[in-house]
Parts: sequence; structure tokens; C-alpha cells
Amino acid sequence: MTKSRLEAFSDGVIAIIITIMVLELKVPEGNTIDDLKPVLPIFMSYVLSFFNIAIYWANHHHLLYTVRTVNSKIMWANTHLLFWLSLTPFGTAYMGEHHFNVESVVLYAILQAMNGFAYAILLKTILSNGAHDELFSEVLKKQSFKGLASLIIYLAAIAVAFIKPAISGVMFVIVSIMWVIPDKNIERRLDT
Repeated sequence: MTKSRLEAFSDGVIAIIITIMVLELKVPEGNTIDDLKPVLPIFMSYVLSFFNIAIYWANHHHLLYTVRTVNSKIMWANTHLLFWLSLTPFGTAYMGEHHFNVESVVLYAILQAMNGFAYAILLKTILSNGAHDELFSEVLKKQSFKGLASLIIYLAAIAVAFIKPAISGVMFVIVSIMWVIPDKNIERRLDT
């Protein structure tokens, strides 16, 4: 499989994930501001998940840019990531429909932790198989630290959800902020 085919497949799956999430947004029956209040949690969970998926897409794009060759291990690691990302619409809808209750926030945190874990596996697979351009080795290793920090925050968010689910929501946003700008070191490395 060529790298471009892997990228195209991944882009298509991610586009479908975002489409599924937006289809979960239902227009309220009434036409007043008060009629929007019941759908606000659903909308908030959609916004959070939309940005998370967009962040994965941007960082995935940067990560695959460093890849020279694609092998079966990379294809399966990538498929593993796409599997967990594909569950995001379910977690998003569940959390929004249940107004960020404990169980829904715990499920969402578990799914986000699995997304992060799957991304880390893809990163490690690319690094360990020598499929990447050696120019990017140090840059990719630095991403591993940010990935570990994200996993720790998501795991902590699971525990915190039992105390105060809103704090877990803040923790989700913190991880998103950590990753919102794809690793500029990759772009800088290209300029050298």
C-alpha cells in the first residue's frame, strides 16, 4: 500500500466520523432560546469531539508526512487508531444525551484514552520499523512525551468524573489545547 492510499483512507474515515457526529444534532421543536437549552449539552459534546477529531486529523497528517514507506504493521496500527476514533460519535452522543453525567463522562474519557493509546501505538510502530525519515526521529520521540501526558490526564479524568464530571470536561479541553497546534518541529525540520 502506498502512503497516499493510507492517507486517503484515513481522511475518508475521519470525514465520515465527523459527518456521523453532526447528524446526531437535532433541531429543537420550539423556536425560543429556552427550547435550545435541552440541546446545549449535545452541542457542547459535539464541539469538543469535533475539535478532538480535527486535532487527530491534523496530527495524523503531520505524523504520516514523516513516513517513507508503509508496511502491514503501520496499516494495522493506523486501522487500530481509526477504530477507536470511529467510536467517538457514540461517546459524544452518549455524553450529550445524558448531560455529562458520571457514567457518560467516564465512557468518553475511556474512549479518548484509547484514542490516545492507539495514536501512541501508531507513532511507536512508525519509529520502531524504521519506516520514517531519520530526519524526524527526535521530533517524533518528543511527541511520545506529549502522548504520555495526554494519557495520564485522560486516566485522571476517569477518576475525577466520579467526584465532579465538569472537572473532567476541563481536563478534556486541556488535552485538546496541548495538541491543537500540530508539532511545529516537523515543519521546522523541513526548513533545515
